Amino acid sequence: MAFKNPFSSTNKEKPAMEQEELKNDKGATMNETSAMDEQNETTTDTEAVPELTETERLILDLESKKSEISALNDKYLRLFAEFDNFRKRTAKEKLEMLQMAGVDTLKNMLPVMDDMERAITNNATIKDAEVIKQGMKLIHQKFSKLMNDQGVKAMHVKGEPFDPEFHEAITKAPAPTANLKGKVLDVIESGYLMNDKVIRYAKVVVGE
Repeated sequence: MAFKNPFSSTNKEKPAMEQEELKNDKGATMNETSAMDEQNETTTDTEAVPELTETERLILDLESKKSEISALNDKYLRLFAEFDNFRKRTAKEKLEMLQMAGVDTLKNMLPVMDDMERAITNNATIKDAEVIKQGMKLIHQKFSKLMNDQGVKAMHVKGEPFDPEFHEAITKAPAPTANLKGKVLDVIESGYLMNDKVIRYAKVVVGE
């Protein structure tokens, strides 16, 4: 008759329990190792970007400001160059306008010049002084009309009271009558107005 060992079941279960404990210990060890690895990675990442000191931050700010100043300086130089070119171009255009402003007037004066040249040529063979006189008078009238068309008018000041706003006294002379004292006795050089503004004072002799 065979005897049943009362401890046989316990003996069979023991290796299984030990294996389970080993698994649990191994899993715990792996978890601990993984946690340590994660902690080490976090520590490594933290150490890879160290916190800047105040001096280092100031240096970085200074470098940034230097870059900004350099960019602004370049912009200023470009703007200055553009303005200088604009100023030169404007001055050139203004000079050209001034040089060409009187072109139309001068073109209108050319026919008068033609008349004067013809008069000089013809006067060499004309013996009648009256013909010459009439020719010069016509030229003068033509030129006066041209001046009037440009807004230029001659002053007619003989016998008028002396006015320093329009007249320049060259000399004084005894007035032939009492009512001519302080008035223009003679005109040495005619004065001219352009659009009612003096462009040349009349040079006159004033009675005293």
